[in-house]
Amino acid sequence: MAKVSAKYEVMTVYSLKDGEEALKALLDKFKATIEKHAEAVEINEDWGKRKLAYPINDETEGYYVIYKFESKPDYPAELSRRFNITDGVLRSLVTVD
Repeated sequence: MAKVSAKYEVMTVYSLKDGEEALKALLDKFKATIEKHAEAVEINEDWGKRKLAYPINDETEGYYVIYKFESKPDYPAELSRRFNITDGVLRSLVTVD
């Protein structure tokens, strides 16, 4: 029996310390990764640069991005792992939408 797709939402906070070019590279990288492994990808970058509630790695601001997509249940765990091991990602949270 084939696995059923589910809808997911990922809130991600990217670091701003390496500049706009590094940020754009990370945004493009994760957009391409999600589009490759998921369907109905929607990226809402409207949150943009915001002050963090508390400092993370001595940074007080981050760039917030929300990704919404539909995929098989095993992909969000892999995506979360990739966010966790990538320099420039301060925080990420994957939830079922």
